Amino acid sequence: MTSVNPDCDAPLLLAIESSCDETAAAVVTQNRTVLSNVVASQTELHERFGGVVPEIASRAHVERILPVIDQALGEANAQLSDLAGISVVTEPGLVGSLLVGLTAAKTLAMVLDLPLVAVNHMEAHLYACRLAEGRDVFPAVGFVVSGGHSNLYDCRSAVEYELLGTTIDDAAGEAFDKVAAILGLSYPGGPSIAKAAEQGDATSFSFPRTFLKDNQLRFSFSGLKTAVLYEVNGTPGSHREVPPLTPQRVANIAASFQAAAVDVLVGKCQQAIEQIGRDRLCVGGGVAANHLLRSELQQMAERQGVELLIAPQEYCTDNAAMAGLGWELLERGQTVALDFDVTPGLVRKR
Repeated sequence: MTSVNPDCDAPLLLAIESSCDETAAAVVTQNRTVLSNVVASQTELHERFGGVVPEIASRAHVERILPVIDQALGEANAQLSDLAGISVVTEPGLVGSLLVGLTAAKTLAMVLDLPLVAVNHMEAHLYACRLAEGRDVFPAVGFVVSGGHSNLYDCRSAVEYELLGTTIDDAAGEAFDKVAAILGLSYPGGPSIAKAAEQGDATSFSFPRTFLKDNQLRFSFSGLKTAVLYEVNGTPGSHREVPPLTPQRVANIAASFQAAAVDVLVGKCQQAIEQIGRDRLCVGGGVAANHLLRSELQQMAERQGVELLIAPQEYCTDNAAMAGLGWELLERGQTVALDFDVTPGLVRKR
């Protein structure tokens, strides 16, 4: 099968992602070249709620999924007849959102008589590192850090993942969103916290670094979030006068919060490397776009003597190019039937 794209003669895979609030489609060649990667963001729909509203997200996916697929094919200069298969994210995520993407993928697979492959969203975030590098990057320790996830994996291959540890409460990105709301900053919280922190002093407040010295690979950010809440609004039962939330105080709290969160994220990655013995760390997810986190991970990797691969900025947030992982499944014959269903939720152990 030959692509009509003059720059590529490899078969094409249409990848679809709709696990949360981004409607996305991409066209990826068998040699893992991304010809198009279209993302329709829903940030403006959820901003006033301070987080993703599942019903709003699923309705927006219904409206956007076909135009996004059409745009992805157009940007890749491809036709439906050029496709060798359909890849779709089916877990984990919001059930309504996942079903929109799967329904579109099933319909195309049935009409075009193409194989269908089901992709795990977490594994796809890590596969983004392989796409960016243009080479096999496994085995490795994998770290997915995003709005809904703070997960460490032992990645034995591109399709073999073992969950090593996750959060017991809030994910890192969720904590960023909640702290931004406490500080009166905009949604999503990651970028707004990072921007405010640029003018702040990260040593102004000694916020907790939960489980940092604990040898277990687990995370907890609810205590950190609560510490920020008490610093802003005062501790219940305390008669201490709370200072006004001036712009400088906001900046100092943001910087101190960010430093505490990053210390824990980097520390747990180091523990995973030491415990598993891998010489490579792959990082993906929306929070991986944070500049302080990227810098601190690089310094840690250099100290540990391991190779650090962080997904490029455009592959950190949810997108469909990373669902190019479907090629690995397709080449191994790991297709699914048209009665395959989604698996919603936050994380599934492999």
